[in-house]
Amino acid sequence: MAWVVARLAWRCPPRYAGSPLQVSSFLVQQMHMSQTAMRASHKDFETAVNQMKLLKKDPGNEMKLKLYALYKQATEGPCNMPKPGVLDLISKAKWDSWNALGSLPKETARQNYVELVSSLSSSESSSQGKPGADSKQPGYETLVVTSEDGITKIMLNRPTKKNAITTQMYQDIVLALEAAGKDDSTITVLTGNGDYYCSGNDLNNFTDIPPGGIEEQAKNNAILLRNFVGCFIDFPKPLVAAVNGPAVGISVTLLGLFDIVYASDRATFHTPFTHLGQSPEGCSSYTFPKIMGPAKAAEMLIFGKKLTAREACAQGLVTEVFPDSTFQKEVWTRLKAYSKLPPNAMRTSKQLIRNVEREKLHATNSEEISALQGRWRSEECTNAVMNFLSRKVKL
Repeated sequence: MAWVVARLAWRCPPRYAGSPLQVSSFLVQQMHMSQTAMRASHKDFETAVNQMKLLKKDPGNEMKLKLYALYKQATEGPCNMPKPGVLDLISKAKWDSWNALGSLPKETARQNYVELVSSLSSSESSSQGKPGADSKQPGYETLVVTSEDGITKIMLNRPTKKNAITTQMYQDIVLALEAAGKDDSTITVLTGNGDYYCSGNDLNNFTDIPPGGIEEQAKNNAILLRNFVGCFIDFPKPLVAAVNGPAVGISVTLLGLFDIVYASDRATFHTPFTHLGQSPEGCSSYTFPKIMGPAKAAEMLIFGKKLTAREACAQGLVTEVFPDSTFQKEVWTRLKAYSKLPPNAMRTSKQLIRNVEREKLHATNSEEISALQGRWRSEECTNAVMNFLSRKVKL
């Protein structure tokens, strides 16, 4: 599934994105609350702006939109910009959010902004102070990477967003895999935090077009996707997917490059590429027909059939399915036992298996990306993504 390289920056107040329909009720509520609230001084407002830059946790696109609208209202007053075109989704969302504040006084918007930033700061401080809270390695904002008992675990950590992959996450996963390939562990495991394994690409990535337009976007996408998939092709150690919940898009197509795939019986596997006007990636156009046969692969990759964990196991995509209630215990018990096997013997065995088809996998990766570049530039793909995002907003 395609995605754009530009990431939504959130630490500078004027740059936020999200659905205006999801925030209008909040803004109206804030207007009423602030009628009687103590007015924030300019110094309080400046302090809040600086606090935003220090926050480490991404507050999410909905919150970014709220903050953006309040910031603009507090500094410039009512919306004074021309309405962006319908295809410029980010600018339009920001404009709609700011415009929804109407004639809200600057002082009131300033107070609302200060209160909202204060609540975010308090929430982050509270979560950091909790004993036993997850500790992430420096440099990974949305991954938790740990090494224990001979196992390096890379956990996607955006549970509130169903572990949807942002551009930054693609880059972080590459860095985490490169580090895991060189560390002292014997096995590397990819899994998700929360109810989902991974919901595929964060579709907000579709909405920001770089200055060079579609051509630049397609070129940048191709480079990063080629490197991302290539890391899985060349990973030197046993690589395990612990699919703790539903998996969508690229998180499914990559499974053919793993050595073992364990799944909870609550997991599902869905590749809705055609619905988004796109084509498969992750070498799935080669690995899926090889694993499950051409007809079953076509049902998934062309027609977007969703498989249950049991169906995926019967077709060879999943190694074994475990009851969700015992999934974590059974999987990690087994992996800890495997991690005690002679590491060099495991690496040698994997290389013998992978070397037979490494060249083919890299060639397939290049072919898939070439096809995707054509898809990303097509009007059909643009319209399909726009229609999907429009339906999502209406829901």
